[in-house]
Amino acid sequence: MATDKAVTRTTPSWDPYERGCPSRDLLDRIGDKWSILVLGELGKQGPSRFTQLRNRLSGVSEKMLTQTLRALERDGLVWRTVHPAVPVRVEYGLTSLGETLRVPLKALTEWSVQHLPEVLTAQDAYDNRDGQTG
Repeated sequence: MATDKAVTRTTPSWDPYERGCPSRDLLDRIGDKWSILVLGELGKQGPSRFTQLRNRLSGVSEKMLTQTLRALERDGLVWRTVHPAVPVRVEYGLTSLGETLRVPLKALTEWSVQHLPEVLTAQDAYDNRDGQTG
C-alpha cells in the first residue's frame, strides 16, 4: 500500500540584514526617490499616461522615468498598457501588489513633511559645528 507523504516546503527566511538577500534589492527599489514619487502619484491620481506622470513629477528626466517605470513593472508593482492609437498611448497604473505600498509610502512621505523642519535644523547644526571632524 502506498502512503502519501506530505511535501514540506520551507519558505526562505528573507533577512535584508544578511548579505546577498534579494529583499535588499526590493528595498532599494521601493526606497528610491523616483520610485516613491511614481508609486505615490499613481496611487493618488490613478492610471496615468507617461507624459502626465512626467509633468507631475517635476525634475524627472524622460530616461529616469522610463527606467523607473520599467523596474517597477518588472517587480510587479506597476502595470503598463499600450493603446493602439496614433500616436500610441501608453498608460501606467498600480497593480494590486503596488496598491499594498500606498499606506506605508504615504506614512513615509507624511513623516518627511512633518519632520522636515527638525531635520533641516539638525543638518544646519551639523554643518556649522566648530572643529568638525570626519
